[in-house]
Amino acid sequence: SMVSRTLSLSMSLFRAHLVFYRCALNLNSSYNFGFLVAMTFVLQIITGITLAFRYTSEASCAFASVQHLVREVAAGWEFRMLHATTASFVFLCILIHMTRGLYNWSYSYLTTAWMSGLVLYLLTIATAFLGYVLPWGQMSFWGATVITNLLSPIPYLVPWLLGGYYVSDVTLKRFFVLHFILPFIGCIIIVLHIFYLHLNGSSNPAGIDTALKVAFYPHMLMTDAKCL
Repeated sequence: SMVSRTLSLSMSLFRAHLVFYRCALNLNSSYNFGFLVAMTFVLQIITGITLAFRYTSEASCAFASVQHLVREVAAGWEFRMLHATTASFVFLCILIHMTRGLYNWSYSYLTTAWMSGLVLYLLTIATAFLGYVLPWGQMSFWGATVITNLLSPIPYLVPWLLGGYYVSDVTLKRFFVLHFILPFIGCIIIVLHIFYLHLNGSSNPAGIDTALKVAFYPHMLMTDAKCL
């Protein structure tokens, strides 16, 4: 059946890219940050969905719903702070990951992987900005006003984003929907990023092709897990 074929294909891809994939033996801890980006991204989705159950995307209620979540809901403040602080950690991991790529000149021979990673970085910036607006405080409102005005040279983009010519209730609803959807698009890009990386082969600190390779599982997986 189609379901069994899909499961079989999924397991084959899983084994090929996450179990038996061959990695250079001399990879150091700077190579763990790509794994950390993926894990923090997933954590953001989990905490974000949890927060979405209690959030109201009405301009008149958004700020109050966040305050209710923090003050009245059990462990609500923990989920909000985890979601907010992990966002900063996502960018820290991305920047370290990109710095290693620049240092090793990975962009010169892993072009498709580099470009997909760059798209993911820009998508993450957009997602973080949208999330910054959602609490609907003064900083959120004026942040949305200033940043969207920077996009005004692009025809039709600002009215489409704002749902009009100024930040309003419609803007908040659109930002909430986009903030919810973009991370799932980001997950697809992460899968493509890994595919392009494994298609060409990972680099290594020595910058040379080496026959000293080990399977991703358990050696590299355990190394990645230690960073968590």
